[in-house]
Amino acid sequence: MPRFHKTTARRGQAVFPAPAPGTRFVSKMINSQQRSQAKAYWTVGHEKGELRSEDLPAPGPGEALVRALYSGISKGTETVVHCGNVPPRVAEQMRAPLQEGSFPSPVKYGYLSVGTVEAGPVDWVGRTVFCLHPHQDRYVVPVESLTVVPENVPARRAVLTGTVETAVNALWEAGPRLGDRVAVVGAGLVGGMVATLLRTFPLQRLQLIDVDPAKRAFAEALGVEFAHPDDALADCDIVIHCSASQEGLERSLQLVGDEGDVIEMSWYADRKVTIPLGEDFHARRLSIRASQVGVVARSRRHRRTNADRLALAVSLLSDPVYDTFLTGSSPFAELPAVVHDLADGRLDALCHVVEYPAEDKR
Repeated sequence: MPRFHKTTARRGQAVFPAPAPGTRFVSKMINSQQRSQAKAYWTVGHEKGELRSEDLPAPGPGEALVRALYSGISKGTETVVHCGNVPPRVAEQMRAPLQEGSFPSPVKYGYLSVGTVEAGPVDWVGRTVFCLHPHQDRYVVPVESLTVVPENVPARRAVLTGTVETAVNALWEAGPRLGDRVAVVGAGLVGGMVATLLRTFPLQRLQLIDVDPAKRAFAEALGVEFAHPDDALADCDIVIHCSASQEGLERSLQLVGDEGDVIEMSWYADRKVTIPLGEDFHARRLSIRASQVGVVARSRRHRRTNADRLALAVSLLSDPVYDTFLTGSSPFAELPAVVHDLADGRLDALCHVVEYPAEDKR
């Protein structure tokens, strides 16, 4: 799911908790000379990425210096960026909140970063935080853009905060009710995340649907019933489509009941999709609604901020089941090759974790 992630609804317009007035600035930095440079991942051309060094500014009032511990690769969206497939028509609307550069390239992109605050307002120093920041070993951001990771959530697992937030928003959009029959089509990172949240709802039926039979083990690990599209049960109250495929959307329209809703979470980028609107869609008065994480879903928009949604998302990650989504890791130095392998299909992953060098190795 695109963070830009996944939007006239730019993630950069999020409202976060304001810092306490008059907070003092403190620093844990020992050698300021060491901290004057940062290294970040940039997409620099079609299917080409590299690590670039850049000057790291000193944090000013209300800002924090964060040392990255982990970041997550949102495979679907980041491979779209890697391949230069962001449609020009929506390139500005689909920017990530802390993105630098412009599509197609050069662009510094990403939004699943977890780190430790090394310098900034006293109440923030030493805290583990999540930030919608690109892949970078150290960065300076306003504290309003940070979400504190609770002590019962491991830092590595916390990279999933942005994806859980996407799933939360979709469920606010869909509005499942007591006794509903729900299908989630597409057992990837986003679809699996949606199904994981839904498994706690008092539904009559929930199926996670995918063409890959190997996904059955994944669904079982999440505690969710798996079904192949040919065997999926129809007459659903809600179908949430996450497969980013024409066939998946077509099957979603067949599975939803009369006058039901298909919530479309897929982002097709510059791909053209054809669906048979003359069949189920028209005859059974169906609805297709887009869910995009750039703004809070309409049903909660007047009572929840982006910060509220992020805080809820990270709190849900106390459940160890979410470790199922972390399917590999690599050191930060290997990130250009890893992104290339993900885009080429040589590396399969739900959420691939990028590990940054420990402080004592620097």
